[in-house]
Amino acid sequence: MTKPTHSHPSPWTYISTLYFAQGVPNTIVTAVAPILYKRLAISNEQITFWISFLRLPWVLKMFWAPFIDTNSTKRTWILTTQFAMFGCLALAAFSLQLPNFFPISLFIFAIAAFVSATCDIATDGFYMLALSNEQQAFFVGFRSLFFRISILFGNGFLLYLAGTLEKSLGNNIQGAWTITLGFTAVLFILISIYHRFILPKPPSDIPNKSETNETIPFWLAIKSYFQKPKVAAILAFILLYRLGEAMFVTIAPLFLLDKIEVGGLGLSTDTVGIVNGTFGVISLIVGGILGGVLTSRYSLRKCLLPMALAMNLPNLFYVYMAYTKPPLALVYLLVSLEQFGYGLGFTGFTVYLLHICQGQYKTSHYAISTGFMALGLMLPGAYSGAIQKQLGYPLFFIFGLLLTIPGMISIFFIPLEDNVK
Repeated sequence: MTKPTHSHPSPWTYISTLYFAQGVPNTIVTAVAPILYKRLAISNEQITFWISFLRLPWVLKMFWAPFIDTNSTKRTWILTTQFAMFGCLALAAFSLQLPNFFPISLFIFAIAAFVSATCDIATDGFYMLALSNEQQAFFVGFRSLFFRISILFGNGFLLYLAGTLEKSLGNNIQGAWTITLGFTAVLFILISIYHRFILPKPPSDIPNKSETNETIPFWLAIKSYFQKPKVAAILAFILLYRLGEAMFVTIAPLFLLDKIEVGGLGLSTDTVGIVNGTFGVISLIVGGILGGVLTSRYSLRKCLLPMALAMNLPNLFYVYMAYTKPPLALVYLLVSLEQFGYGLGFTGFTVYLLHICQGQYKTSHYAISTGFMALGLMLPGAYSGAIQKQLGYPLFFIFGLLLTIPGMISIFFIPLEDNVK
């Protein structure tokens, strides 16, 4: 193995920042923005509806992936989209000072979601071009770690920063969030500049000018995906496995923030950052690591249903919290346990997607699977706020718990052989 040079730096110098930068926009758009809007007095119904549809670019990104392949280099796409993300975050920060901030900031976040999904395509492609097969296998856990650290940064540090600023600025919520998003925008311009100097230029990172060679296999990949054995059961599993989560994912942090008199726990923004974004994400990471160990040690057939139970049964904690309004120390514990179980359950789900995406078109098949996964979150999540408004928090969480049942039933119908093709 040759010693890295300036033109071929070690992957240690850029894998961490690439995947941190990949995860931060996703976390801001799907997890931080709902709390921002909640603090600015937007209703749960509006928040869940619009935030759910902001997931659409991650559902559809597979359809413009061939364009990324055939135009310019992955390195150029990374640098361009990271600079564009700086612009999106800066504009979003400015928009919060406007009287009609909600529709304007939503539009900016929609552009940011498209830019982020495009950056995802380029980053994953660059990873495969810049690293050898051995390096790809070695760094896969490292890149996953930094993607999860980006979640910790968004759900933990940014919320804590915004909450602290809210208090220090005399409850100037718009000012606090403007500074918070502005800080993240500056971070992205620094990351973009860093990558301009540090990212290598792999010889294989060239645009494929043969449009025919790129487009036809793409459609063949889609066709071959729907020719898989038991594809209907597979799609039902992908769409239903996270159905309960689709109800909880946006509403749960809003429940932590909402006032006690309307059924919430009345926590401050910085406290939610610690509860949900720090202890919760750390527990999520630990659960994910343990899930990886279990699935590598035992067969997926033995692990998947117990992992699904580990992911779904802790949703009972939200039912309990909605009825009893427990002390903060217990909230820390219950949210952490719920996130730990989610880490276990989502790992099993991810391993199954990898199992069914082997063969000639594994990259495209995985993109299709994750697209359906995002669709399964987006559509039910869009109406979670309206349902919560009608039912109230306690009954809503019971309803969400019941919606986990179809996903667990679907496990009994999917192919779970050792080598799923």
